[in-house]
Amino acid sequence: MFNLLWIPATIAASFFQVARNALQRGLMPSTGPWGATLVRFLFGLPFSILFVAIAVWLTPSVRPQLTQVFWAAAMSGALAQVLATASLLTAMQRAGFAVGTALQQSALPLSAVVGLLVFHDNLTALSWLGVAITTAGLLVLTWPTRQSTGPKPVSGALFGLLSGLCFGFSLNAFRHASLALEPNHPVFSAVASVAVVQAVQAFFLTLVLMLRDRGALRAVMAGWRESLAAGLCGAVASSGWFLALALAPAAPVRALGVVEAPIAAVAGRRFFRERLHPQQILAGGAVLVGVMLTALH
Repeated sequence: MFNLLWIPATIAASFFQVARNALQRGLMPSTGPWGATLVRFLFGLPFSILFVAIAVWLTPSVRPQLTQVFWAAAMSGALAQVLATASLLTAMQRAGFAVGTALQQSALPLSAVVGLLVFHDNLTALSWLGVAITTAGLLVLTWPTRQSTGPKPVSGALFGLLSGLCFGFSLNAFRHASLALEPNHPVFSAVASVAVVQAVQAFFLTLVLMLRDRGALRAVMAGWRESLAAGLCGAVASSGWFLALALAPAAPVRALGVVEAPIAAVAGRRFFRERLHPQQILAGGAVLVGVMLTALH
């Protein structure tokens, strides 16, 4: 049963991630990128704790192992995810919502390479072909044109690639953390890992903003209604990603997760009045073909 559960978990995570990103981007004018990043973790934490309580109630036999391996993987992944989120929001603001989301998929080739070298995840030749096609499509997306929708497409592309690199590292780190915590109960391991990571991220970012930018922190609290909605979507999305990563290698999970790209294109058109030009549509199609091949691991 668990062998295929990573597929619906990834698709659900992608939908909720687009919703969370849209809500976070809407907060950026008042909170800035770091305040909007804090929203994801601080307001998602109560929901993550609730998910853990439900998981413990459903599986009372769990025996989590809070080893050094778990903490090392969880903390390094947490830091990488904070940097990735701030970079992604900046990319969306500068290059456009849909383009920023597509650039985030640069996590795919890095996830595949890191998964092979560090965690010894095995991918088929067809999957590696998918990685190559996806990478080519991303190169086209990152190439600036006169028709680019964002105000600063070049710097936006760079931030998008940075977010992909950081997400690629965090995906593998979180997979390793989930497997180390409780490999026999992947659902509990996923939601418990999310709660631990979000608690650390929320504490760290709150402390930083208290010391460096209290105005952003006040703006986060003032927009608590939007922040709470973003937190709920973020907690559901993170739980879905962690569950999928506990059941499958990071590259196929990230590959299937690219379904968020067309969802983001619709959201960008609907909520931010953004349009994609033909070059971006063709490149996005190549990315989709590539990730479907990669998912066949």
